[in-house]
Amino acid sequence: MFQPQPPVQVDSNADFLRVEDPALLSGQGRFVGDIAQPGLAHAVFVRSPHAHARLLSLDLAAAQELPGVLAVLGPRDFSGLCQPRVNRLLAEMCLPEAELMPGDRALAVGAPVALVLADTLEQAQAAADLVFADYEDLPPVLDHDEAAPALYENVPGNLALRSEFRTGQLPGAAASAEVQVELPRVAPAPMEPRASLMSWQTTSGSLQAWMSTQTPSRAREDLALCLSLPLERVQVIAPDVGGAFGGKASVYPEDLLLAWASRRLQRPLLWQSTRSEDLLSATHGRAARLEGKLWVDAQGRMQGLQAELRFALGHWLPYSAAAPLRNACRILPGPYRVPAQRVLGEGRLSNAAAVGIYRGAGRPEAAILMERLVDEAAAHSGIDPLQLRLLNLWAPQDLPADWPNGQRLDSCDLPALLLRAAELFDYPRRRAEQAKRRATGELVGIGMALYVEPCGQGFESVRLAAQADGRYLLATGATAQGQGRETSYALIAAQVLGCAPDQITVLHGNTATCPAGIGALASRSTAIGGSAVLKAAQRLQQELNEGSAALPHSVELFHEVAHEAWAAGCVMLALRVDGDTGAPTIEDLVWVDDAGHVVSPELAHGQLLGGLAQGLGQALMERLVYDDNGQLLTGSLMDYALPRAEDLPAVRLASLPTRSAANALGAKGVGEAGCIGLPAALLNAAHDALRPIGVQQLDFPLSAERLWRAMQNPTN
Repeated sequence: MFQPQPPVQVDSNADFLRVEDPALLSGQGRFVGDIAQPGLAHAVFVRSPHAHARLLSLDLAAAQELPGVLAVLGPRDFSGLCQPRVNRLLAEMCLPEAELMPGDRALAVGAPVALVLADTLEQAQAAADLVFADYEDLPPVLDHDEAAPALYENVPGNLALRSEFRTGQLPGAAASAEVQVELPRVAPAPMEPRASLMSWQTTSGSLQAWMSTQTPSRAREDLALCLSLPLERVQVIAPDVGGAFGGKASVYPEDLLLAWASRRLQRPLLWQSTRSEDLLSATHGRAARLEGKLWVDAQGRMQGLQAELRFALGHWLPYSAAAPLRNACRILPGPYRVPAQRVLGEGRLSNAAAVGIYRGAGRPEAAILMERLVDEAAAHSGIDPLQLRLLNLWAPQDLPADWPNGQRLDSCDLPALLLRAAELFDYPRRRAEQAKRRATGELVGIGMALYVEPCGQGFESVRLAAQADGRYLLATGATAQGQGRETSYALIAAQVLGCAPDQITVLHGNTATCPAGIGALASRSTAIGGSAVLKAAQRLQQELNEGSAALPHSVELFHEVAHEAWAAGCVMLALRVDGDTGAPTIEDLVWVDDAGHVVSPELAHGQLLGGLAQGLGQALMERLVYDDNGQLLTGSLMDYALPRAEDLPAVRLASLPTRSAANALGAKGVGEAGCIGLPAALLNAAHDALRPIGVQQLDFPLSAERLWRAMQNPTN
């Protein structure tokens, strides 16, 4: 009988380049919009211009009469189709009972109210302009409005999500630090907006779906449920996917409506979202208000933490709607030992776009709140913020450790991460230099942030076959949107099988040719998916070594982890704020990361820098804005700022890995780290820079305008 082998060292191959790149760099990538189908028709959604309104009537006649129009479908056509499943990650969840296209009201600007199908995209767009809807405005429920009337009868107070944890007794004295931070809505903004091609196969009574998705197996299940089909009669294919960042982790109402329409018309239908449609109606990220108190004794030991985290949810719940709130709550108090804790999380519905997972998904929120509290406690107590952290970190010899809230912190060396960052940053010299520059009137700050991040739970699946020609075929339930999955999985398997990585072909993203899996999200695909590949390769190699296996010979493995890998890291930076304009400038940035065993340093480096860019955007410029009428004011890239290459500062990256104790590969996550550590460190640095002039409150984004306004009114 096969016995699982102990953890092995999987070495990187510096000469093995990303196998995904040649096609993408030469224009040979194949995205949903590149798929050709005979008889392909095009879809355009008519969307509500109101945040909250009664739908009094809907006139489709003029649109239906245009040449080339195949059908114009409204709420009556889709009656009875309900919103997709939501993952019940919390014990306290109250899920709205909602239709895909309600016939009586519109619940957000951008919510679909009709679907136009035509031979060409231009014909569909022209017909969509002729759909007339008569509305009666209703007062919108804005984000974080706890006194607003319920949007759904079965969700009192719009409170859809709740989590509370208590351990120990909080001190009765006044807290050493108290902070409030608001994180605005932000957009995932992948290069390729959402896209779906649904093709009903009349002869077999089945659906073939090409989708720009992170989760083909989950999408397959949701489509099958929507159409009341057996799972085997739905195939989902994720071809090349132009980025996702959490925004393509769940199916959307548009996907399900398009699939239903394809079956009705017996035609393949293509829908490609525009950039403005994505900003308007795709899932957003963050949207949180964080409040916390931290108690520290006279010796600098943390005694208690109280945290209240309130998340806006929008008008419907995607599959992973509860993940950001759950993650933020369970990660606290982060890398620190705090004996008494009370952590409350709430999520409320509103008349706005849905909020889902976005690169980090609760991890940045936890780090931002905790690191702000530590810096404020340091200022209150007169203890250097670096020393206060060192006093309270988990010691490496005490890890892994089971927390009272049910989490298990993985192996890592938190003091070493902090001290290595301080060494690279030359922390004592920086503090001395800061004092001299402050004496001349400069606004300069030093910020640091330590973080720990869970890297996914559950299972992943692999099918690995040895071919008669000496090559191998590896099919995985994990997927890719640019991470280099084909490269990294080939490296892992090749090390065990004793072959060159280019002898292994990696398949992913097709439910007809790959085993069912969870997909690419939560920084899980190397730790869990990579460990599944490792174990499958070990099993295949053993069976081949036994000599009884005829070629081709394959093994299929379903791998589930008992514990979760946790990554860690430390960011330290120097920030200067222009006293006249408020413009922030990062003068130095050091980042020490622990991603466990790294399969490919080149791929990990790219993921770190990509996360850093998005973390920088969130911290300094990105912000989706609704007005008091629920209208989106940032509906294009003319209004919504994204970082450019010239905005990125120089960064000194260092790796200080500790093998994970949670999986055979020893790997941890890497893709979300930049969104976690950098915003927290930047916020601390901005507070440190402006503390001498009395600024007490800063919120994201830390744009020049917002910093300048804070400087003009420091106590507000």
